[in-house]
Amino acid sequence: MAPRVVLVGPMGAGKTTVAGLLGEAWGVPVRDTDADIEASTGREISDIFVESGEEHFRDLEAAAVAAALAEHDGVLALGGGAVLRSATRELLADVPVVFLRVGLSDAVKRVGLGVGRPLLLGNVRSRIKALLDERTPVYESVATHVVETDGRLPLEVAADIQELLR
Repeated sequence: MAPRVVLVGPMGAGKTTVAGLLGEAWGVPVRDTDADIEASTGREISDIFVESGEEHFRDLEAAAVAAALAEHDGVLALGGGAVLRSATRELLADVPVVFLRVGLSDAVKRVGLGVGRPLLLGNVRSRIKALLDERTPVYESVATHVVETDGRLPLEVAADIQELLR
């Protein structure tokens, strides 16, 4: 069993929204690893970061991604930093992965002030730029396809993905 598609990209790319649209269009279940982590721990992601640290969160995230890849056959959305672990990147090698690319200004607009996003404490715009610069090559390295999201509606992005995976 493997997901029909895995969506990766930074915060603000629209992974969760597009995943829902794809699941609806294809009539398949949708899973989000951030939601899995919150459900299994009973804690919000931001609380895990603050109380237990980023490294502990990344351990939980790696386990959540591995479980979802093994158990889920629908649409899977990964947290923005999930691809940072090499073990996770290796697991993604055998499934269709779509990188939802978003530029700085669209990401900033979509994320807002970053409330509830622990990696954005401080200057939101500069933090998002640093994350985009650091992670874009990693997203590209795991992606089977890249879909641009800037200035586009989630429905348009979902339609592109459906066409790519036909």
